[in-house]
Amino acid sequence: MNAEAEATVVGDVAAARDPYAAAERGAASAAEPLLELRTVESGYHRQLRVLKGVSLNVYPGQCVAVLGSNGAGKSTMLKTIMGLIDDEPRKGSVRLAGKELTRAPTEAISKAGIAYVVEDRGMFPDLTVAESLRLGAYHRRDKSEVQADLERVYQTFPRLAERQRQASGTLSGGEQQMLAISRALMSRPKVLMLDEPSLGLAPLLVEEIFAVIRDINKGGMGILLVEQNANQALAIADYGCVLEGGRFVLEGDAAALRENENVKEFYLGVSTAASGEQRLHVRRRRRRWN
Repeated sequence: MNAEAEATVVGDVAAARDPYAAAERGAASAAEPLLELRTVESGYHRQLRVLKGVSLNVYPGQCVAVLGSNGAGKSTMLKTIMGLIDDEPRKGSVRLAGKELTRAPTEAISKAGIAYVVEDRGMFPDLTVAESLRLGAYHRRDKSEVQADLERVYQTFPRLAERQRQASGTLSGGEQQMLAISRALMSRPKVLMLDEPSLGLAPLLVEEIFAVIRDINKGGMGILLVEQNANQALAIADYGCVLEGGRFVLEGDAAALRENENVKEFYLGVSTAASGEQRLHVRRRRRRWN
């Protein structure tokens, strides 16, 4: 690691220890954040604490990728933001464009402008593709604009246009993921949250889905991407965070994270040995972030 990259990582680790400082990093501009988490603590049943002081910003037109192993707290973070866990977060705050949404009802959070594509895609199997898409716009009253968005979705995913009358439960896994993302977009969100969008998909479909996510992001929408496919996630993200044990242990520019030796070894599957040769993932090696 060269001196500049090493300084970046050291700064990121220091920022991770100071959540308020960390939350200010990664801004593409001086704009106010769209989505803002401040020292959020959350869990389940008031007993189990999963998130332990998480701070995060997502700015307009910024894609933030959150990496982490199973059980790190990634899905819990998204569910907490969306108000899907009763009485959570127990500490900290969640704001959208400056509006306080901490412990707000899920419907209010959705109307405020956050859309959430869940890990299992959340299909209503008996609804057709067209019905599912219109369900995504349930709170909108601008019918002509809803129709325009529907046509835009069909242009983005022509396969959905071909299957408008087909029950969503009979679609393939890739088609269901397309439908889940499109249904979320029909609400015209300010921030789109995606939980493992590549899960169970063939490599070609993964590339197609991530290309669409990148295009959506270029349109100015904020994106919070939780993904175990670290290589794909960091390739389209502007900023990245590593979540372990309910805390961010490393964060910074996505390109810099891809070059970090720990990220390479533990999330990209390879490491650079002293000789400069790549070797296989060493499972016994302990993570060291500082």
